[in-house]
Amino acid sequence: MDSVVGHVVAALAVVIAASHAAGAVARRCGQPPVIGQLFAGIALGPSLLGLLPGGLHERLFPDEIQPVLASLAQVALVFFLFAVGYELDLGVLRHRGTVTAVSVTGFALPMALGAAIVLLLPGGFAEVNDGRPVDATFVLYMAAALSVTAVPVLAGILKDQGIARTRPGTIAMAAAGVIDALSWPVLAVVLVGGAGGPVRAWALKAVLLAAYLLVMLLVVRPLLVRWTRRPGIAAAHAVPVAATLALASAWATDALGLHLIFGALLAGAVMPRLPDGTADARILGPFQSVGGLLLPVFFAISGMAVVLGGLHGSDLLILGVIVAAAVVGKVGAGVLAARGARQPWRDALLIGVLLNTRGLTELIVLDVGLRAGVIRPRLYALLVVMALLTTAATGPLIRVLRRPADVPPGPPVERKVPDGRSGPDGAAPVAADAAPGPQGLPRCP
Repeated sequence: MDSVVGHVVAALAVVIAASHAAGAVARRCGQPPVIGQLFAGIALGPSLLGLLPGGLHERLFPDEIQPVLASLAQVALVFFLFAVGYELDLGVLRHRGTVTAVSVTGFALPMALGAAIVLLLPGGFAEVNDGRPVDATFVLYMAAALSVTAVPVLAGILKDQGIARTRPGTIAMAAAGVIDALSWPVLAVVLVGGAGGPVRAWALKAVLLAAYLLVMLLVVRPLLVRWTRRPGIAAAHAVPVAATLALASAWATDALGLHLIFGALLAGAVMPRLPDGTADARILGPFQSVGGLLLPVFFAISGMAVVLGGLHGSDLLILGVIVAAAVVGKVGAGVLAARGARQPWRDALLIGVLLNTRGLTELIVLDVGLRAGVIRPRLYALLVVMALLTTAATGPLIRVLRRPADVPPGPPVERKVPDGRSGPDGAAPVAADAAPGPQGLPRCP
C-alpha cells in the first residue's frame, strides 16, 4: 500500500509540474494552456516517454496506480463541471436574436456534418474504429463530438486576445454556452442508447433518469433555496454542502448508466444563485481552484490514451475528413447565422472562428466516448488531434480578423535601434507578433 501511495504522489508531482510548464509555454506562444497541457500528457504517455529505454513510463506510471489517477481525474471533472453548471445562464436567449441564431446554427450544422461524414464513409470509420459497427449510437456520438465548443478555453482566449467585450466576443461566448448546454443531453442519449440490452431495460433506465431530473428540479432545488436563504449561512457551510451535492449527483447519474459529468452539471445548474442571478463567488471560487489544480491529471490521462504509434497511414484521410467537417461546420455556422442577423462580414467570420474552439470540452466528450466503448483508441487519437488543431488555429485567426479598434491599448515598448537610442520616440515599429508575452517574456516566433 505504501508503495502505491508513493508512486501516486510521485506521478502527481510529475504530472502537475509538466502540465504547468507546458501550459506556460503554450500561453507564451499565444495558445491556450490546454494545448500545452495535453501535449504534456501525450509526452508522458506511451507515444513518447514509452519509447525511451529503461521502461521509464512503466516505472513512473505502473498499472496499479492507473485507477487512482483516473479517479482523481474524474473528481477534478466533477468539481470543474459543477462550477460550469453553476455559472451557466440560458437567459441570454431571451432578448438576443443574434445569439439565438448563432447558437442553433452552431449546434445543428456541425451535428449534421458529423453524422453525414459517417454515413458517407461507413467503411472508413468502421476500420479506424477497430471494427466497431457504425450504428445509430456511433453516428449520434460523432454528431455530438463535432457540435461542442469549449466555453472555458474560449473565455481564456477572448481575455488573452483582448476582445472579450467586443460584439463578436460577446455573441460567441454566449452562443458557446448555449451550444454546450444543448450538446450534453445529446451525449446523454448516446450513452443511454448505447448501453445495450432489451428495450424494456432501456425504457426503464430512461424513466429513472427522467425521475431523477424531476427530483433534482422539484425537490432538491427548493430545499437548497430555503436553506441558502436562512440567516447566518456562510461559505464555510455552503461549500461542503455544494461539494456533497456535486459528488452525490455525479454518483447517481453514474449509477443510472450515464457518465458522472452529467450529475455534476445538473448539481451546478440547480444550485441557487445570488438575488441578481449570478453565481456566488464564495462557493464558485473553491470549486474552480480545486478543479483547476487537479485538471492536469485529467489532461495527462487523456494524453496518455493517445497512442500515435497505433495509427495507420490510411487514417490520415479520415483525419482530414473529420477536421474539414469540424471547421466547415463551426465556421460556416457562425458566418451564416451572423450574416443572417446582419452582422458585418469580419465580425461574422470572427464569430465562426471563435465557435471552432474545442479544447477542454471536446476532451471531456472524447473521454466519455472512450470509456463507454463508443470510440476506440485509434479514432480517439484522431479526434484529439482534431481538437488540438481547431483550438490552436483560433488565436492566429483572431489576430488576422480582428479590427485595429479591437486591439487593447498598452504601454509603448522600448527597443534598441541601430544608432543606440531607445524609447518610443526612437524605436522602430514593433510587430504585433513580437509583443511581450506573460511576465514580460517574448512570445514564440
